[in-house]
Amino acid sequence: MTVPAPPFPLRRRVACLFVADTRRVVLAGAGLAGLRTAEELRAGGFAGQITLIGSESRPPYDRPPLSKQVLTDAAVDPSLRADFAVLEVDFRPGEAARGLDLADDPLAAPDRSPRGALVTHHDKYPFDCLVLATGALPVALPGPGRQRFLRSYDDALALRAAFRPGLRLAIVGAGWIGAELGTAAVARGCLVTVVEAGPAPLAAAVGAAVGAQTARWYHAAGIDLRTGVAVDSVAPGGLALAGGGWLDAEEIVTAVGVRPAVSWLEGSGVWLDNGVVTDAGLRASVPGVYAAGDCAAFQSQRFGRRLRFEHWDVALHAPEVVAANVLGGDEVYDPVPYFWSEQFGRMVQYAGYHGDAERLIWRGDPADRAWAACWLAGGALVAILTVGRPRDLIQGRRVIASAAPVDAARLADPAVPVKQALAG
Repeated sequence: MTVPAPPFPLRRRVACLFVADTRRVVLAGAGLAGLRTAEELRAGGFAGQITLIGSESRPPYDRPPLSKQVLTDAAVDPSLRADFAVLEVDFRPGEAARGLDLADDPLAAPDRSPRGALVTHHDKYPFDCLVLATGALPVALPGPGRQRFLRSYDDALALRAAFRPGLRLAIVGAGWIGAELGTAAVARGCLVTVVEAGPAPLAAAVGAAVGAQTARWYHAAGIDLRTGVAVDSVAPGGLALAGGGWLDAEEIVTAVGVRPAVSWLEGSGVWLDNGVVTDAGLRASVPGVYAAGDCAAFQSQRFGRRLRFEHWDVALHAPEVVAANVLGGDEVYDPVPYFWSEQFGRMVQYAGYHGDAERLIWRGDPADRAWAACWLAGGALVAILTVGRPRDLIQGRRVIASAAPVDAARLADPAVPVKQALAG
């Protein structure tokens, strides 16, 4: 169901009146999205004060290497090596956002007064503009047993230290992270069992029909994959399975998804619905407040609905729009989403959004090393997943952006370049 855009037009017109008086920008969240916003503000000529507040004690780092490289290679450092002195950014690590203290009438002319303040457990930071980039937090399973996660750099380091030959490891969830975890753990000699409540790996991400094609990868790697098996609780020494079953495990990693880290905003006046609700310009419902990255549920004009993605590509590019609009612009964020995963010796890439697709077309044989799956809606390509076919992905993303109708028969032929499958 299409979700209507929030009623932001009046606030948008008023917000631009304050640009000349914007002296303090506070960035809540010191991941890639927060750092990129600071960089884009400076590149755009912003000369005011920028404060970057992060809940972790570390400086900003990239997340994709955590599951793809850090687990197996001690030489990999995902740090983004930000030079805060050059950027003139006041970086405040180890401070978690706790709430907002907003001005009584944020629509009124500020007469050099801040619109509000971000409250942490340590201090209050006044702002004229606030960018919410607090990311997401992993979902935990019930039970008293120890469960690990893979979300932070410290998580990855702890898992790398725990992985050893012969370790009986249970991974709950056969999504993107579960697959990459399994790949790394097997490479370290662990005895891996993956438990998935859905009918197939990646079923929640790309559908059971496509996800099922990856099951053979687990078996070939020596992983015990159990689909259609739910977990009741995490217990000392293993997993209590639905229906009374039990799975022994020395270590358990829960990888059943994440939720936007926005609970601290409840009651603040910022509209929340599966993240911070924004318009197409990434403006939140409170004047002077924006959102970017994993926590932003933005209005996509391309797909006609509100979307939220947990992709590196979003954290990289959404700050370009946020910074431009903080500086008085009226830019729109409307990407063809992109994601990639490295699992079981394969490069898997995905572009688009298939939630409203009407038809699935196979491009090549999924039993082969290289193939693709294409989703159509209204005769146009709306999403593509490729395995070992990077050119298909690049061309497919451009075809999706064009919204032009495609010839399904030509698209299904792996010998025909995707860009030549356009109808007519």
